[in-house]
Amino acid sequence: MKRFIILWCVFTACTSPSTNSKDLTTVFEASDGTATATYDEIIAYYNTLAKEFPTISIERGGETDSGYPLHLVTFNPKQTGTNFKNLGEDNSIILINNGIHPGESDGIDATMMLFRDLANGQLETPENTIVVTIPVYNIGGCLNRNSTTRTNQNGPESYGFRGNARNYDLNRDFIKTDTKNALSFSKLFHRIQPDIFIDTHVSNGADYQYTLTHLFTQHNKLGGPLGTFLHKDFMPELEGELQDNNWDITPYVNVFNRTPEQGFSQFFDSPRYSTGYTTLFNTLGFMIETHMLKPYKQRVEGTYAILKNTINLADLHKRKLTSLKAKQEKYWLNKTYYPLHWELDTTKHSQLQFKGYKGQMIESQITGAKRLKYDKTQPFVKDIPYKNYFKATDSIKIPKAYIIPQEWHGIIERLEANNIQVSTLENDTTLTVETYRITDYKTRRNPYEGHYLHYNTQLEARQEDIQFKKGDYLILTHQPSLRYIIETLEPQATDSFFNWNFFDTILQQKEGFSPYVWEDKAQLLLRTNPKLQIAFNMKKSLNKDFADNWYAQLEWLHKQSPYYEKAHMTYPVYRVNP
Repeated sequence: MKRFIILWCVFTACTSPSTNSKDLTTVFEASDGTATATYDEIIAYYNTLAKEFPTISIERGGETDSGYPLHLVTFNPKQTGTNFKNLGEDNSIILINNGIHPGESDGIDATMMLFRDLANGQLETPENTIVVTIPVYNIGGCLNRNSTTRTNQNGPESYGFRGNARNYDLNRDFIKTDTKNALSFSKLFHRIQPDIFIDTHVSNGADYQYTLTHLFTQHNKLGGPLGTFLHKDFMPELEGELQDNNWDITPYVNVFNRTPEQGFSQFFDSPRYSTGYTTLFNTLGFMIETHMLKPYKQRVEGTYAILKNTINLADLHKRKLTSLKAKQEKYWLNKTYYPLHWELDTTKHSQLQFKGYKGQMIESQITGAKRLKYDKTQPFVKDIPYKNYFKATDSIKIPKAYIIPQEWHGIIERLEANNIQVSTLENDTTLTVETYRITDYKTRRNPYEGHYLHYNTQLEARQEDIQFKKGDYLILTHQPSLRYIIETLEPQATDSFFNWNFFDTILQQKEGFSPYVWEDKAQLLLRTNPKLQIAFNMKKSLNKDFADNWYAQLEWLHKQSPYYEKAHMTYPVYRVNP
């Protein structure tokens, strides 16, 4: 009966003639905060808002794996269209991404109410801020509705599933772009070019008193003037605004199966994640992480409060955001070296006055082992260390350009989808470039989002003269998307295209030798190359395993000879140095 009433309210809202008193109650509100809207109800609601208010527009924004299109909804108080390049000159632009994990539906319902309240004047209209939302990013997961897969979550009554239509976790797909969703998102993101990006989630891992936590992109990794502004100004101001409105908030509690009383570290968002990805393009990114055990109504209302206050801050800092974004771009373009890997800086930390619950390890009635149990009758407030400083552990010299042979078209497609300026060589030409040879790498034993990720990639660099063909691709690094270019094309970077398996064919040797044939040729090779003979003898004398392995000896000699294929372990992306 309750569901019938909810659907009737939505149907009425979507079919009544346009009047000032039109009922725009959401499914969430009609259910008294226990239900979330279905995909069809969400899109129908935004279509109604667009018909009712000239400040709201809705459009299709690209394909998804589900077969349904992404939608883009824009609140523009000036009613000047959706040419975001022009709008960005005089306005801050906020992009809210909802339903990347549709079981975490808080942002879906909060944003529906937010857009309505902005349009009908219940919220103060921002003077210089455009608000854009993707109502549901993971449409396939939203359609896969159930009431059980969010094992730890307190409501809503039913919800979507984490995996998309092809069972990808879309919040791991921003670099590798295996899905149509991610490809469409890349194009939309670069069209919108937001100053602030918000992804809405629900957290897991520990129990505490807060309804709201935030997961800002790591400020040292963001770097430059934007990193400083985020850490010293924007984040503290948002926390203060929320506290003034009786909403306590703390950084995302990055623990699993232990209490946070001893402190915790900031989550490090590498570029595979939404905020790590948006950071590469000089956008302030953060996730709203509501607490799974709090009532659904409370979580949605908290999400609404963060979105509302973020709009207020974006409007307040419009000029500053524009100025800082321009400075941030120059900051990276003026760098000679780029940091690739990071670790916690143990010499620094912040202090949190944390509101938690006492936890203890008690005997499990199921396993007999110790299990964690929180006691909500024993709340506490105590100072704990928050380790939110990171430092770079290495860096590479930024090349003038990269050259990619045209046969690697999948890489070029991803670069172009991310607004990277790509040109082609007009003639066959020989260039002196820096080449990489993959000398070692590790591979995860278990599948991860459709891949077996590489890590700890080791390289040997050398200068070589390489013959390139007309039509091969040239990517200059002196462009706004410098960071994306380096993070994807430097093979040792955490989320490089190499580590995501896009170049795995170079790791397999295609030609070999028959020992009975190669033995004779190897003898001739050693007789005509005294230095190689010396090196061979030294290796046998210093390496017993090598000396005891006849095949390893023949293989080593083969790899020192002209017969060994050049493509094996040679990374087919070439650096043009200044």
